[in-house]
Amino acid sequence: MTRLASSRTRRRHGVRPGVRPGARRGVVGRILGEHPASTAFVTPYVVFLAAVFAYPLGFAAYMSFHDYFFTAPGAIVERPFVGLDNYVTVLSDPAVRRSFVNVAIFLVINVPLTVVLALGLATALNAAIRWRTFFRVSYYVPYVTASVAVVGVWLFLFNSNGLVNSILGPLAPDPSWLVNSALAMPTIAVYVTWKQLGFFILLYLAALQNVSKDLYEAASMDGAGRWKSFLNVTVPGVRPATTLVVLLATVTGANLFTEPYLLTGGGGPDGASASPVLVMYQKGIEQGNPDIGSAIGVLLVIGVLILALVERRFVGKED
Repeated sequence: MTRLASSRTRRRHGVRPGVRPGARRGVVGRILGEHPASTAFVTPYVVFLAAVFAYPLGFAAYMSFHDYFFTAPGAIVERPFVGLDNYVTVLSDPAVRRSFVNVAIFLVINVPLTVVLALGLATALNAAIRWRTFFRVSYYVPYVTASVAVVGVWLFLFNSNGLVNSILGPLAPDPSWLVNSALAMPTIAVYVTWKQLGFFILLYLAALQNVSKDLYEAASMDGAGRWKSFLNVTVPGVRPATTLVVLLATVTGANLFTEPYLLTGGGGPDGASASPVLVMYQKGIEQGNPDIGSAIGVLLVIGVLILALVERRFVGKED
């Protein structure tokens, strides 16, 4: 009886016996998937990504393989294909090579410092301490404050006659922090870490809510102290968040532009704090060579993708 009723129900809805209901969806059904409403909600964001990211990246790749230059609107000019000539020019430019070394130094300092400080502070702020809400807001304020305003404070602190040098006295570096070729990029890395720390603390705070308290109780019953509980419960419990923090810090750090532009007057001293994005702006916009700037951008994208894959492989792997 049950099979007969089921067969009648399928006939009533126009489905032949032995044919799965999803088999008659057709081309539109296969495109929209099992949940068309979800596809409809996702489509605007996909269009946004294509318009804001995919198309500019594709156009930049096109420019990097041509002798491309700016013209008046509506002007029709020849932009011949030059192959890898722009990439050869970029890779043979000492300023470009140094900018990639600079951003590597930045990432080596910024990414580990961000992970350690954000996780440590998030763990402390997740505990039942007095003024917890005040501290959470305090760490987040620099992240939402305009960079121009915050840079003014750091210039006051780290210039030759600034507060930091006054406190250090004879221990202060000479030349000072932001005009010292060895200290300019590390100083910028510390500044960016401090400014963006609030955002990464929030990510870790959200991840800590998913770590079961039973695990801490079990660790305590096994005789583990706070430090061992942190290493054996907290760190593994927030591993997905750590992977996200590392990837986001790497991507944002590789796109460094505002901080060296404002803090060191455009990558000084002598290019010691210039980033690839800053050099790309200088060569592509200020000097009118968008094909060279595009080649720098494509190389930067490839480098970041490779670095992100390596980080995902080692940071995101499960024990």
